[in-house]
Amino acid sequence: MAEHTSSSITIEAAPADVMGVIADFARYPDWTGEVKEAEVLGTDDQGRAEQVRLVMDAGAIKDDQVLGYTWTGDHEVSWTLVKSQMLRSLDGSYILKPAGAGATEVTYQLTVDVKIPMLGMIKRKAEKVIIDRALAGLKKRVESGA
Repeated sequence: MAEHTSSSITIEAAPADVMGVIADFARYPDWTGEVKEAEVLGTDDQGRAEQVRLVMDAGAIKDDQVLGYTWTGDHEVSWTLVKSQMLRSLDGSYILKPAGAGATEVTYQLTVDVKIPMLGMIKRKAEKVIIDRALAGLKKRVESGA
């Protein structure tokens, strides 16, 4: 099994507010550097996205991918790759935990396997950059209240 990369950040907002931003895929191009387009292809009976098409541009890697989402309660969402041009697999999750007065600890886990050969060390470094950028963008978006 592939190793995953993870990182955490504390956001000064309630878990429901953080999850609200995570679940608002249409706004991803506003706060994530790599997502250029996001389109919800299907939703569950609670109106949460089950499949999302993302057009990514991460410099050397440009991709048009579809991810399948699984929501566990109000504090966790995970995803897995359904279709991609550049990736063999992609599994990730956001896990939210209350962290004191009105704050939330957000842990982002990611495992990526690209179709092109890449050294494990380089792949994990790329995963770490993606995670850190996503968490910083999420924190800025949630805390700005935009």
